[in-house]
Amino acid sequence: MKTSTRNVTLPALIAFALATGPALAQNASPKLPTSTPPSTQDHAQKHADAVERRIADLHAQLKITDQQAKQWDDFAQTMRDNARKADQAFRDRAQKLPTMHAPDAMKSYADITETHADNMKKLASSFSDLYDVLSPEQKQIADQMYRKTGDHMNGPAKSGKNSKGHPPASASSSARP
Repeated sequence: MKTSTRNVTLPALIAFALATGPALAQNASPKLPTSTPPSTQDHAQKHADAVERRIADLHAQLKITDQQAKQWDDFAQTMRDNARKADQAFRDRAQKLPTMHAPDAMKSYADITETHADNMKKLASSFSDLYDVLSPEQKQIADQMYRKTGDHMNGPAKSGKNSKGHPPASASSSARP
């Protein structure tokens, strides 16, 4: 990949992966086509593993009960489905990007952004269904988790700081599960 393309694509890919990462993987990740380069397979597996860790972390923090299992399972599956869709969108764009003209590259990025927005709407709806069955104590935990983060790329904050150890930039995007 040319350096100029990498300078544009890599930050976008990382940002999208982090944005969807809290929200994304599956227990048995899908096998990628054998034509997919090993580095892409490694990234997809790391992304899937990160989503599973995020799911497990949220499950523990929210103290999900057996009675909440259906709503929790639906929410976790939405995270996994979103991760797969995001990974596929980035793989497709990465394959086509070297031959794209600037307007096409811009449109493909807009398509990825639209995919992300659609995924977030599905995730928010699924989280709303889960939130409805949480106890008042669990709701308080969820509310605190999502109020602390201003760095929407990292999901709910644990320490009130982003991945570089800095305080969140703003609280405007903290509503994302």
